[in-house]
Amino acid sequence: QVQLVESGGGLVQAGGSLRLSCAASRRIFSSYGMGWFRQAPEKEREFVAAISWTGCTRNYADSVKGRFTISRYNAKNTVSLQMSSLIADVTAVYYCAADRSGWGRNSGDYGYWGQGTQVTVSS
Repeated sequence: QVQLVESGGGLVQAGGSLRLSCAASRRIFSSYGMGWFRQAPEKEREFVAAISWTGCTRNYADSVKGRFTISRYNAKNTVSLQMSSLIADVTAVYYCAADRSGWGRNSGDYGYWGQGTQVTVSS
């Protein structure tokens, strides 16, 4: 069982930056692909970014490319999402997720999810 706990969410002004972190409870974290997803009110959950087991491969949604960076620190069982140049439409609950077999864009492939952390961007 993998338990994921997100942190770092909050209120930030448009144009600002925020760093989300996700701590995993299990030591085999290094063998899981990790992803970040978000869900805004009355919208479906959508892919944001994902990173491979080794950290060598990263995928990003087109809407966040160049502004968000996903990183992982296997020695500390953590994955982060650095967000910059934030705009109001990124306001959502951000979820960390773990996939034992890959690091894709499909939320259905991820078997483990955190509880989410709220990110609110004020204009």
